[in-house]
Amino acid sequence: MGTLAVDFGTSNSAVGTYVNGAPQVLELEPGKTTLPTALFFDFEEKSVMYGSFAEEALFEGAWGRYMRALKSLLGTPLIRESNVFLGKRMSYIEIVARFLSEMKARAEKQTGQSFTRALSGRPVHFHDDPKRDAQALADLTECYQIAGFESVAFMNEPEAAARAHASVLQAGDLGLVIDIGGGTSDFTLFRSQADGAIEIVRSEGLRLGGTDFDRLLSFEHVMPLMGRGTQIKHAFGKDTHLAPNGIFADLATWQKIPFLYAPDTRRAAKDLLQYAMEPDKLKRLSRVLEDERGHDLAFAVEAAKIALNSKPLASVDIRLDALEKGFQAPLYALALAHTLQDSAKKIADMASTCTAQAGLKNDDVTHLVFVGGSSLMQVVQDAVTGAFPNAKPHHGAALTGIIEGLVQATADSPANS
Repeated sequence: MGTLAVDFGTSNSAVGTYVNGAPQVLELEPGKTTLPTALFFDFEEKSVMYGSFAEEALFEGAWGRYMRALKSLLGTPLIRESNVFLGKRMSYIEIVARFLSEMKARAEKQTGQSFTRALSGRPVHFHDDPKRDAQALADLTECYQIAGFESVAFMNEPEAAARAHASVLQAGDLGLVIDIGGGTSDFTLFRSQADGAIEIVRSEGLRLGGTDFDRLLSFEHVMPLMGRGTQIKHAFGKDTHLAPNGIFADLATWQKIPFLYAPDTRRAAKDLLQYAMEPDKLKRLSRVLEDERGHDLAFAVEAAKIALNSKPLASVDIRLDALEKGFQAPLYALALAHTLQDSAKKIADMASTCTAQAGLKNDDVTHLVFVGGSSLMQVVQDAVTGAFPNAKPHHGAALTGIIEGLVQATADSPANS
């Protein structure tokens, strides 16, 4: 009975263990060691798809319900809400457990081992509020139990990344992991020792990540095309008021999109349309809710963000076929940087706080280790490297840096030694 290392991420997940005495990150899809943290309940086929196959079902217009970024619901009342899927009422706790159980089953099939224990990564703080933070850990523990694990231990994700990147430092060097994931930003200050081991000096975290970047970009650059900021006439008289932001904020938020496909939300959108000063925009909102195309918008924004960050371009087009066939809206590089600059500053400030709370100065840090998909954002890298001018940046494996450290840590398990 072995221990399975699990990096359950907001956007992507990975697992690993010791195979024939050697640490190994396992394939979760053909040729891939990461699995998009997504599910699709196919109402016609009465089946559940995971990862890339879930995304394909969404893009192909299959009849069903797509879910992503459910990790962000941990610690909130929404994780306890339930709905009927494939003829069975399920809470979102149970849906997260389904995803964990699927990864467990794939790992067992690939290795021939049976995994009763898990070593799971966790953000330093799921939430900034301590009570919600503790509840999130309790929720995730329950998810692992429902998924079939008899026990689960947790390790801070940036500490796992520090283990995986210990070889980057020389003896006496002081490294700082900058782990920017889908839902949180996490930091671990660590010192390299002569025997190759590391000393964890301090860890800190912030509930801010890549899905927040998507939310900000969508809210600022897409939602106005659907009526955010427009005037709504009063039912009586000539007065007007701004369209309420709540429905647009939720539609821009990955984990909240499935909750909008309800009669009351659709009815609210139609009410706004009835009195809209710019009805063409509100028609788009109503259509997206009726056709359940919210995730199409989120993917379009994410794709534009990645494309603009990957190449030296002045702008890219956000492809918004979910609004109107062939419709596009430009996203400019300067606009992206402006929209995300406050978030990048918060990340750099928390990295500095981590150092200060250890009784050290930013100038003492010799290496910055960037991991997590959102650490690739140039606006984030510029803010952090600007705060640590003497540190040498190192870009680790963006999506597998954490799981590699978690697998190393399972060496302490008797079953894997």
